[in-house]
Amino acid sequence: MITNADFLALEGEAGDYTAKLNIRPRYIDADACTACGLCTQYCPKHHSDSYNEGLSITRPIHIDYAQAVPATYYIDPSSCMFLQHDTCQICVPVCQSHAINFSQKPEARDLKIGAVILSPGFGKIAESTLEKFSYGKHPDVVTAYEYERMTTASGPFLGEIKCFSDGRHPKSMAFIQCVGSRDLGCDNGYCSSVCCMYAIKEALVTKEHDPEVDITIYYMDIRTQGKDFDAARERAENIGIKFVRAKVADVTPWDNHLKLTYSTLDGQHKFDAHDMVVLSVGLESPKDAQKIADITKIDLNKYDFCKTGTFTPLETSKKGIVVAGAFQGPKDIPESATQASGAAALAAVTLKKQRGKGTVLKEYPEELSVTDEDEVRIGVFVCHCGINISSVVDCPDVANEAGGMENVAYYTENLYSCSQDAQEQIKQTIIDKKLNRVVIAACSPRTHEPLFQETLKDAGLNRNLFEMVNIRDQCSWVHANEPEEATQKSKDLVRMAVHKAAHIQPLPEQTVPVTPKALVLGAGVAGMTAALSLADQGFPSIIVEKGDKVGGQMLNLKNTLNGESIAAHLKSLTTKVEKANNIEVMLNSELVETAGFVGNFSSVIATGKTKKKKETTYDHGVVVVATGGHEYRPKMYELGKSKKVCTQQELETKLEGRAKNRAPNSIVMIQCAGSRGDDLGYCSKVCCNHAMKNVLKIKEINPDSQVIVLYRDIRTYGFAEDAYLEARKKGVIFIPYEVDRKPVVSSKGTKVQVDFFDSIMQEDVSMTPDLVALSVGLVPNSTDELSKLLKLPVTANKFFLEAHVKLRPIEMAVEGVYVCGLAHGPKPIDETIVQAQAAAAKAAMPLVNGKVKVDPIVSTVDQEDCIGCGICTSLCPYGAITMVKIEKKRKAFTIAASCKACGICAAHCPTFAISMGGFTNEQLISQIEAFGNKKEKVEA
Repeated sequence: MITNADFLALEGEAGDYTAKLNIRPRYIDADACTACGLCTQYCPKHHSDSYNEGLSITRPIHIDYAQAVPATYYIDPSSCMFLQHDTCQICVPVCQSHAINFSQKPEARDLKIGAVILSPGFGKIAESTLEKFSYGKHPDVVTAYEYERMTTASGPFLGEIKCFSDGRHPKSMAFIQCVGSRDLGCDNGYCSSVCCMYAIKEALVTKEHDPEVDITIYYMDIRTQGKDFDAARERAENIGIKFVRAKVADVTPWDNHLKLTYSTLDGQHKFDAHDMVVLSVGLESPKDAQKIADITKIDLNKYDFCKTGTFTPLETSKKGIVVAGAFQGPKDIPESATQASGAAALAAVTLKKQRGKGTVLKEYPEELSVTDEDEVRIGVFVCHCGINISSVVDCPDVANEAGGMENVAYYTENLYSCSQDAQEQIKQTIIDKKLNRVVIAACSPRTHEPLFQETLKDAGLNRNLFEMVNIRDQCSWVHANEPEEATQKSKDLVRMAVHKAAHIQPLPEQTVPVTPKALVLGAGVAGMTAALSLADQGFPSIIVEKGDKVGGQMLNLKNTLNGESIAAHLKSLTTKVEKANNIEVMLNSELVETAGFVGNFSSVIATGKTKKKKETTYDHGVVVVATGGHEYRPKMYELGKSKKVCTQQELETKLEGRAKNRAPNSIVMIQCAGSRGDDLGYCSKVCCNHAMKNVLKIKEINPDSQVIVLYRDIRTYGFAEDAYLEARKKGVIFIPYEVDRKPVVSSKGTKVQVDFFDSIMQEDVSMTPDLVALSVGLVPNSTDELSKLLKLPVTANKFFLEAHVKLRPIEMAVEGVYVCGLAHGPKPIDETIVQAQAAAAKAAMPLVNGKVKVDPIVSTVDQEDCIGCGICTSLCPYGAITMVKIEKKRKAFTIAASCKACGICAAHCPTFAISMGGFTNEQLISQIEAFGNKKEKVEA
């Protein structure tokens, strides 16, 4: 990784580029810097141009934020007194590691590369756009980014929420949505996609800080279109956060408060006073977007984001240059992470011939031998996690109590244990204090345990000599209003962990070879794209499709919102799959049985239309689940009863025909039909865009057609907002409805009647349109059956559940299994393609390596105690235990690579012959005794 670098030029062609860089001096040697902070303590303060002083004070020597990588200081030359005025240099003698070097000069560097991934992020909305809301005029008007900073432990008020004007706690707060987005006044007609969700998140965090604060979110449309995002809004409403559909005109100071002037849909002008106003600012294109385009010769769209196509969402106009993240268009963290993996897949294809060349394998120090005879020396590290933990739990008290526990040789606290500098400190402490067990009390092991285990390996310890205590989820979060009890519970959990740690032993790691082939379930756009991506990277795959033809949901669609032909792309995609030498397509087939583990799966595929199907066994290393979804047909609004009621999909097919009356003279569209609380409890993400596509087509064919769209929230996120604007310009009427006053559709002979309440005119309306089109949701295809076969979890809405929504959005809980497309959740075609490419990137990793490491926390069988009853074999959900003959006696044997450490076998073994690595009876009993002994002391 090269930091502090300017991208100056790019020469050559795909596969043979030369990037010219200018490496700016940091003036601090990153390798020598210990991040002790002495230099910045002595460095004179410098004020930036930001209005709110508490958010702007910084020093020329600083780290951008606590968890920055690399976590070393650097000197800002624009504010350094020595670099600007040739004075000072106080920092040089102060630095004990002699890391400061003002003689560093810029360095020109040429890099020979084969591919380029552009991910410069996003820019900031201009302050001139914010001035009408009194930003820069009143200190209690802040942007959402600034407010996020205020809520952190390293913020100006150490995580406490206060008004900048006088330091009081705000009792009333307002969040104003769509600031700098959906705003033609600043030439940002697009929706920034993330603002509604982050405003709800910040409002929820505020309520955690102060449950009594009154919060109002002023919005035009709430766009929580992501997977399960609507649940966050419902949770916000349930705890008293108010949502007001309105357009805020301005914010003005008023009697020690801030007065909001806004108009509602029914034309009323209202005023409300608040103590603090948070502006939910959008995502701007990077400030140097045009410079990047000039250097790389790529095209930008009209908003200066990277221009891409629906079917090539990560490919720029220049071969060998791909894009990922917010530069491609405004998006949230899960989608950015997914795009990063997808971009890596595309780059891997370009670099295929160079695979394995020039790679450097990480080396670890020799592992320290730890035996039962060695003195147990435990190190306890208690994390504040900013204010996530320390705002409730007394972390110093927890650490001090741990210091008095048996076998604890060292104890301390960290602000962020997961930060790079904290990791280095933990590593060095292990070495210096000769620790041979580590207990970390922090957040979730699900997300951070691998990071801390890697730190142990860097220090020469077996990664399993580690115990993690989740005092965030299990203490500070669930007992937010009971700090004393949360602190006591944290002490209990740490005590139990320390006692268990005294008994943990090193566990051996093993590797197994990988079968270099993929099984792809589903032959829609997701499945075929994933298989092609793997094929382009050099790996064969088998596509298993239940139906008698490929295409999936794409077969029912005609054009994209941008007018691109879906049929043409599907034909091209199908042709590529058919011509690929290393892709086998099995139609009328389904997975009926699978066994094995990552790298070594064995699956039985049944093929045929008749009851007697041919079964074939295939060995493969990975599985890509792309089983797709289909249109949901609710039993409401006369759908299926009246010929004048159809779905948007059916309307699209009709509009693509040649009938003269295919575009009706009057049509009513009803959004969220059967979704968001009716039959389906979620937003299907594509329905609003589908409606826009059809209304624009209707207006193209029949400009005089009367089109009325009844909606709850129009969710044309991203650049689809342009279509929404175009529809309004063409005379399409949009009328919102509330969930408790939904439209009513009834058949009147051959006609159909729609009754609804017009919230704009404030009156009931009855219409008899020529057609009613329902925007219905999407549901997944047969996930229940497949989830049992592959042991995959599903959500309450029956979509497959990813391993982690932000850190592992493509991977599943079962290693070696990846998900993409509608099987994961509703999404448009471009996002489906990205996800498929990302799944291919993830799936290719074990195939490229040729071997995988098996998690050492597995069950082991004591052959002497085993009586061969076979209970464990019958109960194991993963087929990880088999019966073998040892000296003519039946004995159980664990296939370590298949074991998922669920513990069912150990819990049911009648002779206690099975134990779990890291969870032995001795370890678990020691934890129970530690808790019980504490209780006895309290009673005494």
